[in-house]
Amino acid sequence: MTCSQSSRHEVARSWSDSGIAGPWPGSRGYETIATSDSPSTAAASTASSDSPPDDNPHAVMGTDYMVTELDQGGPFQGMHRGMTITSGALILLFVLFTGLSSDTASVVFGTARTWIESTFSGYYLISVVALLVVCAFIVCSRYGNIRLGTDDSRPEFSNFAWFSMLFSAGIGIGILFFGVAEPIFYLDNSGAFGYPNNPHADMAGATEIGHERAIDALRVTVFHWGLHGWAIYVIVGMSLAYFAYRKGLPLALRSALYPFIGDRIFGPLGHLFDIFGVLGCVFGVATSLGLGVSQMGVGLEKLFGISDGLPTQLALIAVISTLSIISVVSGVQRGIRIISVLNIWVSAVVIGIFLFGGPTLWLFKTFGETLADYATEVIPMGLWYADKAGTSEWQQAWTIFYWGWWLAWAPFVGLFIARISKGRTLREFVLGVLLVPTLLAFIWLVIFGGNAIHQELNAAGGAGSAGIMDMVRAWDLPSALFATADGIVGSGVFGWVLSAMMVFLLMSWFITSSDSGTLVLTTILSLGDDDPPKLFRVFWGVIIGLVAAVLLVVGGLSALQTALIAAALPVSVVILVMTLAVLLSLFREPGDPYRPRSRLSRR
Repeated sequence: MTCSQSSRHEVARSWSDSGIAGPWPGSRGYETIATSDSPSTAAASTASSDSPPDDNPHAVMGTDYMVTELDQGGPFQGMHRGMTITSGALILLFVLFTGLSSDTASVVFGTARTWIESTFSGYYLISVVALLVVCAFIVCSRYGNIRLGTDDSRPEFSNFAWFSMLFSAGIGIGILFFGVAEPIFYLDNSGAFGYPNNPHADMAGATEIGHERAIDALRVTVFHWGLHGWAIYVIVGMSLAYFAYRKGLPLALRSALYPFIGDRIFGPLGHLFDIFGVLGCVFGVATSLGLGVSQMGVGLEKLFGISDGLPTQLALIAVISTLSIISVVSGVQRGIRIISVLNIWVSAVVIGIFLFGGPTLWLFKTFGETLADYATEVIPMGLWYADKAGTSEWQQAWTIFYWGWWLAWAPFVGLFIARISKGRTLREFVLGVLLVPTLLAFIWLVIFGGNAIHQELNAAGGAGSAGIMDMVRAWDLPSALFATADGIVGSGVFGWVLSAMMVFLLMSWFITSSDSGTLVLTTILSLGDDDPPKLFRVFWGVIIGLVAAVLLVVGGLSALQTALIAAALPVSVVILVMTLAVLLSLFREPGDPYRPRSRLSRR
């Protein structure tokens, strides 16, 4: 017996002797783990290790890895000590480099991103389309009947709560940030950024600002927020949920390696996968939080006359971090679920004001035209590769950027989606995650972007003179959002109330992103524990807020955002490995548990 094996068995023995049974799913106590080297106990250990837990016949592991891999006492109790320390050290080094040498970091990461986007554009396009094809295969195949859990598992959350958490964690703040600006950018035809604003509209002959170009602008916007992006989240979330709830492995990135390396997922390669996921969570949420407080600052200045300078932004980070910590400590069933559901209800009210306060009939007509246009063009758009000057720059700046952003966020969002999806069938999971958020995003973008477009098309000074387009050209995205709201209800009392609701949504969506990110990374560092230690939830919630605040002060957020997009390349390889792993494991499933056996098989 090796030293490491001996220490692990000593831990198991101490727990077994104390008479304490495992508090984790599938645990049968630790008395089944070998506590001596005698032949009888060794044989019992082998039988236990090779046989699945009693309550999950599909599980591939019979021993409780949380006992042998996690600290059972001391300051790191309930966590993986090595990964926690390593993750913290890497975050510190990265923040020091980015903060103390922000200009150098911007050059390094910017050069890497430019090279990746120009060299691997085709690879990104093909990979994302391939993931969407895999989603379609799962839905149409017999594997769609397989449950994420035992055959009699049922969902933990209602459909409404599930959809609310999907949308809040998966899109949330981004769609509010770009819901007005992106359609207006594509409507513009000035080429103010040095490349065409909308090559798809130009190729369709809609070169002038008008109704046809407006439909093309909305179609391209929905394309970037629709099926292709959500397919990435589907694959990652499905893979993690399948291996965790169906196969009894940790709810962590390492589990996707099991079909290839077996129990060695608890070795260095598994640690590397999980640390990579932790870094993605921290930097992804910190970047969005740091960059997004500027939009909230503009809203607060509009509402209360408070300056949107650095002190206000730092105060917002502190408030959001505190609220997100309270939320994550209360757990998924309480804080995260309640805030996500509240987000959806407030969003519905805001959308209703934009819909019925704006050009309602025009918006309905535009929705139908955009939906039909998207349905007929989504496949060609996904396969289109720009190889000419100007159009290739646009594709790298927008489509490839978006695919990189979806890929970079996938480990974080995918694991959270997996965490809230136990008990659903694969078909239900894929359709729910793929279609419902896409439809919600579609409605949001057409109503928000449609209002801004309508104001520009019908401006008193001619198309494109309403002022919103000028704000987008100056990249003043927060002002474009609030200016659109003023164009609907004016700047009086109703305008103040609508702006207040949007500021609330900005804050609440940041809270759901931050608390779900904190839950995800503590889940990873506790090897999939559904209820990771609360002390570490607080610790990592503080770390995310500090990273955002420090980089905001020293000007390193843009460099960090660029680094995240560059990191999408290795993340894409990880996701393709996860795709192959889940498909391989599905092909080994004994059969569809819900398909009736033939008379011959019953004999």
